[in-house]
Amino acid sequence: MSLPSDRSFADYDQARAHITAPKLPAETAVAWNQTLFDVALDYTISSDQSPLAIDPQFGRFGVRVVTVLRFASPGHPERAFEFRGDPGLVRLDPRWHQAALRFVGLGFNHILDGIDHLLFLFCLVIPIRRITQLVLVVTAFTVAHSITLFAAAFGFAPDALWFPPLIETLIAVSIVYMALENIVATGLHRRWLISFGFGLVHGFGFSFALRETLQFAGSHLLASLLAFNVGVELGQLLVLLLLVPLLDALLRGARERAFTIVLSALVAHTGWHWMLERFAALRQFRFERPVFDLLLLAAGLRWLMLLLIGGALAYTAFRLLREPGRRAAEE
Repeated sequence: MSLPSDRSFADYDQARAHITAPKLPAETAVAWNQTLFDVALDYTISSDQSPLAIDPQFGRFGVRVVTVLRFASPGHPERAFEFRGDPGLVRLDPRWHQAALRFVGLGFNHILDGIDHLLFLFCLVIPIRRITQLVLVVTAFTVAHSITLFAAAFGFAPDALWFPPLIETLIAVSIVYMALENIVATGLHRRWLISFGFGLVHGFGFSFALRETLQFAGSHLLASLLAFNVGVELGQLLVLLLLVPLLDALLRGARERAFTIVLSALVAHTGWHWMLERFAALRQFRFERPVFDLLLLAAGLRWLMLLLIGGALAYTAFRLLREPGRRAAEE
């Protein structure tokens, strides 16, 4: 046992020396809420190359449990983990396919749990009846959120404290805007462009959910990012497969316009309250004007390059999807 101020666990060697030190005298008096209880667990493995994993199940120890784990193996840099509750089976040095499988599930579950992303997707497809336009809009959204998701994962996103609440506020704004656009029935011909613009914002939202889980990627960052994106797209596809036929049956005939307005108004009401709540949280942060220097210029140029690449991909997809329709009209 030791006091909370004890720093014996700063590294492995100190921890090992501390845990093997002589026992405390039996008459030592301790306060139950002012001591740490240190435990050493020894396991026999076949070799130092054995794959290692842990399923801690520490979440039952309290209302809020945070586990900090450091994995040190011979000849490799120390790897740090920090997770809340029970994360399930954690592979300490995963193979690429193990990391990819985990992140596909994380992406799939995130899109199904993210009610704000689902509401935006719902507003996006309410007035769309042609499959070509649907594919174009969803593709633009996918390309856009993939760009900002990857950019944030590789450190291109701002690390200021105000950035996450700003993105959450903009996500609520995107829901309100799309709902109002459905009500006034304008801009459907350029919906793919609006979808691309708001997709950039939602990609940052995805990256916040991914931030705490990248520790489980091991050395396979790129494969994990791709797998997470695949999981998100699978979740979106499942939602669209269920949503589009339902909307098509509900909004068919003379009642289409009325139902579109009612559904969009309900979503706009929810998005409006989210927007006000998130903006109130955003106002608590102090914004500082960035210093114009070479680092800021380099960051701006990187973002400009990413946006140009993303815009080119979206425009190429737009032209490819419109070409069959144009040829059919000419014939």
